Amino acid sequence: MTQSPGYGAEPRAPFAVDPSASRGRRHPEPVSPTRTPFQRDRDRIVHSTAFRRLKDKTQVFVHSEGDHYRTRLTHTIEVAQIARALARAFRIDEDLAEALALAHDLGHTPFGHTGEDALDAMMRPFGGFDHNAQSLRIVTRLERRYAEFDGLNLAWETLEGLVKHNGPLTDAAGTPIGVYAASGLPAALVDYEGHADLMLWSWPGAEAQAAAISDDIAYDAHDLDDGLRAHLFELSDLEDLPLVGPTLHAIRRRYPGIERSRAIHELTRRLITLMIEDVIGEGLARLAAAAPASADEVRSLGRPVIGFSETMQAVDSALKGFLFPRMYRHPEIVRVRREAARVVQDLFRWYMANPETLPAEWCEGHREIGEAKLARRVADYVAGMSDRFAVTEHARWFDDTPELR
Repeated sequence: MTQSPGYGAEPRAPFAVDPSASRGRRHPEPVSPTRTPFQRDRDRIVHSTAFRRLKDKTQVFVHSEGDHYRTRLTHTIEVAQIARALARAFRIDEDLAEALALAHDLGHTPFGHTGEDALDAMMRPFGGFDHNAQSLRIVTRLERRYAEFDGLNLAWETLEGLVKHNGPLTDAAGTPIGVYAASGLPAALVDYEGHADLMLWSWPGAEAQAAAISDDIAYDAHDLDDGLRAHLFELSDLEDLPLVGPTLHAIRRRYPGIERSRAIHELTRRLITLMIEDVIGEGLARLAAAAPASADEVRSLGRPVIGFSETMQAVDSALKGFLFPRMYRHPEIVRVRREAARVVQDLFRWYMANPETLPAEWCEGHREIGEAKLARRVADYVAGMSDRFAVTEHARWFDDTPELR
């Protein structure tokens, strides 16, 4: 068998994060004789409780709507696969890119962004709730598996990429920017900054940027796939979308009379391929122009080196513009999301009023910690629930639990 060009053993790019030069871990540990720091981080993430719970957390649909729609776990695996492909093409550290992809959704609540919005509303008097910051809280504090420390004790580069994979959170003076400009940094980020400077003002390394754009690619293609399979819209509705429509026409020309399910899969896989190829071409051009000689130079450029071209960015915007009203705001989805939000808010209120009903390890010392710390503890507990467990717990305490279907 001949090997495809570009997939042999390639030397590491000069701007790749170097595992042998990691800035280390908060709690010093002996170096592994068999794994790099980032391979070790990837393995710890995969073996974490939070990672296992992703199998029963919603991507868009709730668990009762069938087992062939995507969950947070299946989405995460798909993102990791794309991230490794991009990392290989750019000759950056595949293990770090994979670790970041595997960890990027650890902080999500039950019922997807619906649950996050509901919990954030409950937590606004206490510093708010943000799934990205919650991911950091999980890997630095909430996972309790090791004898010598809380959290997973991940390498600095993994924590940095996890927090900043979508870009800087502050300006150089430390003032929150972007989505945090109005509300300020989430409490979990503020709390952690006292332990390690994650350079919130800079872009992350190329590996984190690869993981972030992989998340966009997976969302676009696979939400389209799920929406079609749920009959929220039809293939004919996509004909005027840039790139999507022409790709669909090409499939029909080559395979006249192709059955609907095969056409959906063919469309999804071709879109993923086209988006990956676009990111590789655009990224190589940006990297050639910037010529960064190290990972720190990537961080200090003030702009991302890995992303969509302008043309593909327009496709991404058009696709999201289509999916928002047709899928995310579909009347049936909105109805279920409204009921799911009530489940989360009811549970939060219940545990705040009745903290003694929390599991023993969660309610210990609740009378001495004050309202704000109790609220954070309750948010941690509720956020960690799977969709199914949240519904079960709601039925345990309430008589009006929705069916969510």
